[in-house]
Order: sequence, then C-alpha cells, then structure tokens
Amino acid sequence: MSSIGSARGSTSVGLYGSRVGQRPIRAAVTEFIGTAVLVYVGTSAAVASAARGDDVYDTLAVVLAFGVALVALVAAFGHVSGCHLNPAVTVGLAATGRFPWSAAGVYVLAQLAGGVAGALATWVSYGGRARSEAALGATLPAADVPAGRAFVVELLVTFVLVLVVVSVATDERAEGAIAPVAVGFALAAGIFVAGPLTGGAVNPARAFGPNLLAGELAPLWLYLLAPTIGGVLAAVLYDRVLAPAQPPE
Repeated sequence: MSSIGSARGSTSVGLYGSRVGQRPIRAAVTEFIGTAVLVYVGTSAAVASAARGDDVYDTLAVVLAFGVALVALVAAFGHVSGCHLNPAVTVGLAATGRFPWSAAGVYVLAQLAGGVAGALATWVSYGGRARSEAALGATLPAADVPAGRAFVVELLVTFVLVLVVVSVATDERAEGAIAPVAVGFALAAGIFVAGPLTGGAVNPARAFGPNLLAGELAPLWLYLLAPTIGGVLAAVLYDRVLAPAQPPE
C-alpha cells in the first residue's frame, strides 16, 4: 500500500514524506525556488555550451546539470514540499488522488513562475548573448522533427520520469534513501533520449520560462501539453496496475 495515502482530508503524506495541507502557500514558495534553481542550472549549462560553439543539447554537461541539480534539490526540499518541480508530476499525483487539487493549482503556478525566474537568472548571468544566440536554452523541436513526433517523444520521456517519481517517492516498499538519485537519473535519461529531438524539456515549467523570455512561443503548447499527459498516464498506471502488484511466492 502506498505511503502517501489519500489526498482527502486536511493533511496527507506527500512525496518523500512531506506533509500536504497545512501550509500549501509556503510549500509553493519552495516549489518556486526549487524550479527556479533547476531551470537556472540546466539552462546555464546549455547557454555555456552554445557559447563554446557546441550544439546546445549535444553535451554531457547539460544532461548532468539537470540531473545532478534535481538530485540535490530532492534531497534538500523533498521533505518540505515534495519537490515536484514539474507540473506533470503535480497533475499526475492529483489525477490519482495522491495530491489535493486545491493545492495543485498553486503548485503549478509556482513552478511556472519558477521557470521564468530561472530563465531570467540565466539571462542576467550570461548577458544579452544568452538570449540572442542561445535563446536562453529554450526547447525547440529539431528541424527534421515534426510536431507530432516531438509531442510523442516528450510524452514518453515524461512518462518515464513520473513513473520513477511515483514509484520511489510514494510507495513505502521503495528504498527512500535512493529516491533522489533515482529521480535525477530518470531526468538525465529522459534528456539523453529527447535532447537531440525536442530539446528534452521533460517538464512544462522548464520549457515555459526560457521559451517565454526568448520569444519562442510557437512550440510552447507542445511542451505544456505532452509532458502533462505523460505524467498523468504514468501516475494512473502505477496507481491502478503496478502498485498493487506483488511478486509470486
């Protein structure tokens, strides 16, 4: 049985042992800060890579920046807000009753605002060329990747990420100490796969901030919708099919 329990009631256990229901606004501030840091670290690595003349998403540094940052943030903030840092995680948990819808909206707004703040920090750190030459690390489908394929790719990689999140962070049978590493590795794996095709957002908030500030609005719908659908599908699959499973004796 999952350790998170039902989202009904005034207080419930959230991801990584966090408590949901007492101070959702303060928890949302943590989501804002965590998402801002994640986007700042990852897009800074992308911008730095572009400044060296490398392809923005064709370096190990970018993948490691996002993955390692998420490991650190989950370890630091997991017990405070659940460290979703991703609307796809929040909506997926809410859709399965593992997070209250009343707090989900506040979380998502905080995450999107954090994405903007993180991209703005990258812009300030690297100057005008960060926007003019590297688009602040905005996510864009590759020239030979149609929107339909990009949509499927973002859905699939986010599905994998959220599946890992809900399995290691909501099930009491999982080894809690390894959860931050598992989640960070899952994000890194998703960016490895999707980076050359879509830029590897794997997170609507990660795409929202850089794309908004860089003026790359045309593909933004894809990065908002596809990961959210992938997150909901992963959460439902784990909740309804995988979590009740037991190995044969």
